Amino acid sequence: MNRSVQVTLFALFLLVVLIFGLVVGRQVFLVDGGEPTPAPDLAEMNTYVYDQPRPLAEFTLTNENGETVTRDSLRGQWTFAFVGYTNCPDICPAAMANLRRTDKLLSNELPQPDYLLVSADPEHDTPQQLKAYTGFFGENFHGLTGDLETLRALATSLSAVFVHRQVDGELLVDHSGHFALINPDGQLAALIQPPHNPEHLAEAFERIYQWAKANRENARS
Repeated sequence: MNRSVQVTLFALFLLVVLIFGLVVGRQVFLVDGGEPTPAPDLAEMNTYVYDQPRPLAEFTLTNENGETVTRDSLRGQWTFAFVGYTNCPDICPAAMANLRRTDKLLSNELPQPDYLLVSADPEHDTPQQLKAYTGFFGENFHGLTGDLETLRALATSLSAVFVHRQVDGELLVDHSGHFALINPDGQLAALIQPPHNPEHLAEAFERIYQWAKANRENARS
């Protein structure tokens, strides 16, 4: 092999080593530099996870104990939120029962979330009514009521809607049927569409929590 061929091969070898080093170095930088990993794909569980959680509308409402609640009150814990009303004949009782079953399936190793009913019928959903209704499902079930437009704005930021209509003199409320998962920063982290399976809900929550935890730890490193 003549010298020119040797020099060419050696230069190509150095180029390959350089490119490989840049690729590896970039991956190390992305991981060590706090680059977040993409959100898990949970489509098989009817769940959409936001890569970047979405802020909620600011609000001042009243909970089932008559206490004032704001957006900051949602900080510090995971929360499953659902837009509905206590006089709902079908969707709401089934949804709340699914959340109660989900709560019983969660591992004790996970943070225990709250479950929040955002009223779409504040005229009838007084704090007392909410307390009686949510208390049936468990001590970590809560409700919010208050000004109709404030509730509507909060629902919108949870990607939910509700519409009032009168049928034979009776108020009926058409509303979204999904669950919204709020993270401990008080932001919308995921949407979980019906039909709801408690086993899938529990698994989706665990995977979202582990993903969020890993990203937080990666950002601190």
